[in-house]
Amino acid sequence: MNESNYALLADLVAVVHLAYAATIVIGLLLVLCGGIAGWKWVRNRWFRIIHLLMILIVVAEAWAGVTCPLTTLEESLRAKANQPFDGDGFLAGLVHQLLFFDAPWWVFTMCYTVCGLLILVSLSFVPPDWSSRKTARRLTN
Repeated sequence: MNESNYALLADLVAVVHLAYAATIVIGLLLVLCGGIAGWKWVRNRWFRIIHLLMILIVVAEAWAGVTCPLTTLEESLRAKANQPFDGDGFLAGLVHQLLFFDAPWWVFTMCYTVCGLLILVSLSFVPPDWSSRKTARRLTN
């Protein structure tokens, strides 16, 4: 594989990383807004389980001192592309501005933990619908 292919793969990993982080943050905002607005889809149990698992992975990595595997993969691909970690192009630069900040590790750990706690608390304020459709149909018939 040539350097440009590694650079393309690194950009793809960076975009996936940003999408993962955005799903966590935007998901929490949508759950809270949806709870107020009465949106039924924010109570979907699979959405809520996946959302909770996503932040739990991030929090566990942070508390364990593990570098995110997506960061590690992107770094490796950038090295093979002979690029700096923040990439050479517009897309990589934009993603890195949105995703990476210069702060001590504990700041990130606390931010991830607070976000995780907010998502856990949201389970009480906007509880998921734990019943299945089959069970709900049987109960109403």
